[in-house]
Amino acid sequence: MSVKSIAVLTSGGDSQGMNAAVRAVVRSALYHGLEVFAVQRGYQGLINDDIRPMDLRSVGDIIQRGGTILQTARCKEFLTPEGQQKGADNLRKRGIDGLVVIGGDGSYQGANKLSKLGIRTMGLPGTIDNDIPFTDFTIGFDTAVSIVVDAINKLRDTMTSHERSSVVEVMGRHCGDIALYAGLASGAEAILVPEVELDVHDVADRMSDNFRHGKRHSIILVAEGAGTGEDIAAQITARNGIEPRVTVLGHIQRGGAPTHNDRILASRLGDFAVRKLIEGDSGKALGLVNNELVATDINTVVNTKKPFNMNLYDLAMRLSQ
Repeated sequence: MSVKSIAVLTSGGDSQGMNAAVRAVVRSALYHGLEVFAVQRGYQGLINDDIRPMDLRSVGDIIQRGGTILQTARCKEFLTPEGQQKGADNLRKRGIDGLVVIGGDGSYQGANKLSKLGIRTMGLPGTIDNDIPFTDFTIGFDTAVSIVVDAINKLRDTMTSHERSSVVEVMGRHCGDIALYAGLASGAEAILVPEVELDVHDVADRMSDNFRHGKRHSIILVAEGAGTGEDIAAQITARNGIEPRVTVLGHIQRGGAPTHNDRILASRLGDFAVRKLIEGDSGKALGLVNNELVATDINTVVNTKKPFNMNLYDLAMRLSQ
């Protein structure tokens, strides 16, 4: 059965580039002669039948905007079989043949459930954490790293002036990629991530050695899953007497205009999703591996943990001496 009508939604935490992905889905669908709809507020909107038609002008002037024009919301009801069935029924009654879901792991879980209910689904990796397997990068990750690096650059200026050290806490409850990539790019003296055990006492001792050799400031980058910035700073002070200042970047990492890399990634994946649905494919999570577009069974993706890049981590540690 050919696809004549598709819908798109954003779900879970917002990430920069979601709007670019929505734009690509809508315009690619229209280019191929499909009807296209938008679901407001993620799976909550799907259950509430908050679905509206889209045209070219609906997605004008959004490629550079952060956040998501479709809004996003958590939806406990969709975790239930009854909620999932209601969402699928709302799509069917409107004659919508396929759904593109833009979000992270939880959003993929929902797309997987809908796929098993007979809804043709495609998942796009929209999350700053870069924790989705079978894609090198997720939509929003590049922008989030850029924001962290920019913040560290500014902190270094004042840390150097005052001969102080700084602990910077970034997002990453289960995946330390933001801390890893930003730490490597900014020359952080230590990077703490949930995937690697690192004794804070060792970090504190290395800071003391650096100070004895004339270094007067250090940047310690901490992914939230490895501990709070305040706790890490307290442990350092108890060990060596140095009192680092703590900066928690928080949700600022999810805001702002997406980088060109995120805009291009989102555009490529959004168009790819439409083409895969037209080809009759379903239940796939789309990604980019070695700059090639790939489609992986979404059931495999939600049951696989993305491996941590230890080679990159070891490099960051070697260069931090």
